[in-house]
Amino acid sequence: MHGRLHHVGPVIIDVVMEVDSVPVPGGGAFASSVVTLPGGGFNVIAAAARAGMEVVYGGAHGTGPNGDLVRAALRDEGVAVAHPPRPEDTGFCVVMVDSDAERTFVTRLGAEVDLPLADLRRLRPASGDFVYTVGYSLLPGERADELATWLEGLADGTRLVLDPAPVAGMIPTRTLERVMPRVEVLSLGSDEAATLSDETDEEKAAALLVERIAPGGVVVLRRGARGCLVAREETGVVPVPAFPVSAVDTNGAGDAHVGVFTAGLSRGTDPVEAAPKDDSGR
Repeated sequence: MHGRLHHVGPVIIDVVMEVDSVPVPGGGAFASSVVTLPGGGFNVIAAAARAGMEVVYGGAHGTGPNGDLVRAALRDEGVAVAHPPRPEDTGFCVVMVDSDAERTFVTRLGAEVDLPLADLRRLRPASGDFVYTVGYSLLPGERADELATWLEGLADGTRLVLDPAPVAGMIPTRTLERVMPRVEVLSLGSDEAATLSDETDEEKAAALLVERIAPGGVVVLRRGARGCLVAREETGVVPVPAFPVSAVDTNGAGDAHVGVFTAGLSRGTDPVEAAPKDDSGR
């Protein structure tokens, strides 16, 4: 195994409720089940760790029941925590999962968004290590500016992984201009790719985005049940088929995908082979 993953995105708590359908505005619904568990960046962390990668959580976390739950879950995955807790508790997200396994969510942010430059500079990713962040951490604000400053200054050989997330269109253009040239792995869904490239054709969008990241970098455009596209300058855009599953909950599916993909890259696996794919190997 080569290279650790330093995760500097937010880990929050998900309160997941199964409903027949999401209520209309002003309406209501009964949940058939409710579970409280760590979410957000934890899905990336757990996927990478379970795929055999050493992971360090370099993000912020809070003091209180939510923060306690986050730290316990990270400990159970064998993940080191780089910083002490903040005085505020970790935030949470209410997730409604309907009968089609689609999810709708509302988030209340907390201590996980308070990650100052001084704390980031205490992290020491080495050459060959990976640093992961997410679009939520790049939304307008002082902490996003400090994160961009730190990312710009990453040592040569440290590989930045970015998932712009559904908030891709809310990230300031100037912030993207600072961060994107440093990105070596850009993992995103079709909607985010269209937002960032102004191109609705998925293959064209992936090709355009390759031109905006670091030379030699890779774009992974996730397409749900249709698998993903893996795009690089030297190979062009390669479709990778998904393996068949019975969907239970799509919450965190993209996060798990990028976690496993990054773990594969850390072993020196070719990007097309590192992408989770159909067992037939097509």
